[in-house]
Amino acid sequence: MFRAFVNVFRIPDLRKKVGFTLLMLCVYRIGFYVPLPGVDQDKLGRHWQSAGGATQQAADLFAMFTGGDLGQSTLFGLGIMPYISASIILQLLITVVPALEKLQKEGESGRRKIMEYTRYGTVGLTLIQATFWVRYLTANDLIYPDFRGTLAFAIIAITGLMAGTLLLMWVGEQIDEYGIGNGISLIIMAGIIARLPYVFAEVINGLVVSIRGGPETPGMMKPEKIVFLVLCFVGVVAGSILITQAQRRIKIQQAKQTRGRRIVGGAQHYLPLRVNHGGVMPIIFASSFLLFPGMLFRQLYSWSIWPASFWGFLQNEFHPGRFLYELSYVLLVYFFAYFWVSVQFQPKELANNLRDMGSFIPGLRPGKRTADYLEAVMTRITYVGAGFLAIIALIPSVVAVYMDIPYRVSAFLGGTGLLIVVSVTLDLIQRIEANLIMRNYEGFLGAEGVARVKGRQY
Repeated sequence: MFRAFVNVFRIPDLRKKVGFTLLMLCVYRIGFYVPLPGVDQDKLGRHWQSAGGATQQAADLFAMFTGGDLGQSTLFGLGIMPYISASIILQLLITVVPALEKLQKEGESGRRKIMEYTRYGTVGLTLIQATFWVRYLTANDLIYPDFRGTLAFAIIAITGLMAGTLLLMWVGEQIDEYGIGNGISLIIMAGIIARLPYVFAEVINGLVVSIRGGPETPGMMKPEKIVFLVLCFVGVVAGSILITQAQRRIKIQQAKQTRGRRIVGGAQHYLPLRVNHGGVMPIIFASSFLLFPGMLFRQLYSWSIWPASFWGFLQNEFHPGRFLYELSYVLLVYFFAYFWVSVQFQPKELANNLRDMGSFIPGLRPGKRTADYLEAVMTRITYVGAGFLAIIALIPSVVAVYMDIPYRVSAFLGGTGLLIVVSVTLDLIQRIEANLIMRNYEGFLGAEGVARVKGRQY
């Protein structure tokens, strides 16, 4: 592995891509600590700590999936969530608006046009979210006295938040074009990994308190809890790798052709269909969507709009750990898993390509029968993949509620955050591996590892 790591820096093109990616991630981490003008960061930190409970869990969840942090209002406070939301909305519109669907089929030019629309949508959503956040800061008196009630603060704060999110969007796109890996996913992963020292510090402090004895407190980490977290960590890592690499391989027969006196073709190969075709995107999309209902119901309840008691009930229920929130979480994970498959996987086009290449699935006619079969198989295996994602999504809340473990610890060591890190890391390693092998270098996985990483057969 050390030799493969050295080989990465021997290839000039790959060295530039890796260096550029690290540079862009450094830009993200530097901007993460640039404070928003006029906001009293000490008062905001105390306010967030005193909120506790479900509000703190929602803030931790927001920070994990967006790369931002509402606990310290910085230029990157909103993170990349507006861009993710705009991408979701546009993907939904593509399936219902014929003009956008036609545009998507135009190749590279259509893709660039859709990306342009996504940027416009990001600007609009960032403006809305920044306005709500600035109103929240003002209503809770979290700004310096000189800036209270001034239009200048609102303009500066909203502009700063918008500039930070748009800069993050630009960083992600630059990584996609000039770096290596998926830029948005790498930004989210960098935000999760950056929280690792704080998580370990909290676990160690809780263990020290437990060893010293005394009354049991919510942050106390007994040895059996730490053992459980370690086992959960190993299990989720193994399961994440298994479900990420799992494939349903369909046998493909190539038709025999007569060329002169020779008969060519007739070989058999396989069409791999990923069990978890959407990767970690269904969880990211579902988590991003679930950030809005709580904010909406809280605002409706504060305005005392009839029926106020109903909005108050929904406000309390739409927090991590509550039944209605977790049920909505599971349903959204399934919805986005199938939605992502419907957008990315085109069985008709795939069946036509097989027919044009002279290949077919044994026992099935080329064309519609093949397309229906591929769609049925993908529907069944997506159900299994979405179920695994739903279980992973529920682990942090279940562990936090029933084992009395801080949510920020359970979210990282045994749940969705870990799945994101594993999935993005596997994708990054495979991309580097492909670049090394293409240039006749042995990769990280070696000869046997390349065969294993192609996917488990089902």
